Amino acid sequence: MGSNSGEVVVVPRNFVLLEELEKAEKGVGDMSVSLGLSRSDDISMSDWQCTILGPLSSPIDGRIVSLEIHCSDRYPFEAPKVRMQNKVNYPFVDAKGAVDPNKLSILKQWDRLHKDQRRLEAVLVDLKKEFAKPEYKKNVQPPDGATYN
Repeated sequence: MGSNSGEVVVVPRNFVLLEELEKAEKGVGDMSVSLGLSRSDDISMSDWQCTILGPLSSPIDGRIVSLEIHCSDRYPFEAPKVRMQNKVNYPFVDAKGAVDPNKLSILKQWDRLHKDQRRLEAVLVDLKKEFAKPEYKKNVQPPDGATYN
């Protein structure tokens, strides 16, 4: 059972999510994104409430964008589902606020990422980078505070 045995150790899903929650609660990582459980009694740690501070010089500069992330029982082997709460005008977000996993690089490549890159904070940071891309600079945004129903 030594490190040379070739065995693959699979860390249980809840351990991965608990580590992410502890890191977020300690304020470790990118300070322009935040995440926490949607409900404190969610023992499955499936539903997360997140925020992203709109990147400088982006169409949402200075706005606080709220979103939800859902982790299935297959997380971190399966990409989480991401849904915006605040309305934004970007091609990777549909009319109901769902982020299209085929249009966001981290979600599209999820199964090919190293296990340490498959993290909720990484999804938020990738979204923030997408928000700041020059090709979206002229996207007219809904009023600050507008939400999806």
